Amino acid sequence: MTTAISIEDVRREVKILKALSGHQNLVKFYDAFEDANNVYIVMELCEGGELLDRILSRGGRYTEEDAKSILVQILNVVAFCHLQGVVHRDLKPENFLFTKKEEDAPMKVIDFGLSDFIRPDQRLNDIVGSAYYVAPEVLHRSYSIEADMWSIGVITYILLCGSRPFWARTESGIFRSVLRADPNFEDSPWPSVSAEARDFVKRLLNKDHRKRMTASQALAHPWLRTENPVLPLDILIFKLVKSYTRASPLKRAALKALSKALTEEELIYLRAQFNLLEPKDGRVSLNNFKMALTKQMTDAMRESRVFDILNLMEPLSYKPLDFEEFCAAAISTYQLEALENWEQIASAAFEHFEQEGNRVISVEELAQEMNLGPTAYAFLKDCIRPSDRKLSFLGYTKYLHGVTIRGSSTRHHR
Repeated sequence: MTTAISIEDVRREVKILKALSGHQNLVKFYDAFEDANNVYIVMELCEGGELLDRILSRGGRYTEEDAKSILVQILNVVAFCHLQGVVHRDLKPENFLFTKKEEDAPMKVIDFGLSDFIRPDQRLNDIVGSAYYVAPEVLHRSYSIEADMWSIGVITYILLCGSRPFWARTESGIFRSVLRADPNFEDSPWPSVSAEARDFVKRLLNKDHRKRMTASQALAHPWLRTENPVLPLDILIFKLVKSYTRASPLKRAALKALSKALTEEELIYLRAQFNLLEPKDGRVSLNNFKMALTKQMTDAMRESRVFDILNLMEPLSYKPLDFEEFCAAAISTYQLEALENWEQIASAAFEHFEQEGNRVISVEELAQEMNLGPTAYAFLKDCIRPSDRKLSFLGYTKYLHGVTIRGSSTRHHR
């Protein structure tokens, strides 16, 4: 390990381990030393072996109940890392160690050699990780913390069925499979796996990173959720609320209508996040967001400049959010689109929007709202009803989703 790059990598790993202390499922770092040839890292001794060995010793797969206890530990520590602004980039069964040989021994995440600090708004572009666990957007060279959630999806798939969701004989073949193939949920043992467990895996192995669950959302999923779930604070809430505070009145009205169509299922997670912000008189202001981050602060959070996001949430200092408006601010259209009942949610939301939000709008104004140029006018005509010049149902869902215009052609992502 004498090349400049590898020494730099190890120094970064030491910096991350030092900065990230304080989670029960994170391997404890004690010290690091260097001599002329090597860097030595002293960490806690984990005597229970790798998660990979435990999977193999169980004949290749876990029962659902046993898999759940593994995943709760993985998700809790990954939620902690993500809030601190650290992306692991190499989550796999070999990188989770048990502290003791006992079956119920706690598990620790190790090997931050490929990890990096990441700002809330940052995208990374270097291809790192292990082929079987790498997310599609990593191969496209534009990714963030959602890439770790894909890897957890792969781990869950393996835990539940004993085989890999994406497989080929060569690395390039595996990459092709990750980009193009859909995981197999038809063959044994999947028909005997609960529908909730299958849904859980599918919502992590979504090729669109915007539709994937976060670690905190995964802990709130019906498959894992306990009676009174204790969920970690989610950095996604900060990103979504930041966008909402800077959105136009029409966009806020569209999101408010969408939030009124949410089912109790989605509200459990939102209620937990709202309570983590410790509302005052039923409202959360900029100070609530600031205090929630401060409570969890480590050196990693400083290094990743997580607090910078608060500068973009300034409107909250004079216009706090009650729970109803918080729900509008903290929902992701993309994630809702991934739900099986999205059509029902969208049509119920449009009914609310018709009552209190829909208004006369020109094609030019709609294009401006969606940051599109004149090339989009023809495409947007379908979004406005000829009868009253207001948004149609199609227009409402497209407006919520946003569109991507490539050159003069128009492409709508669903």
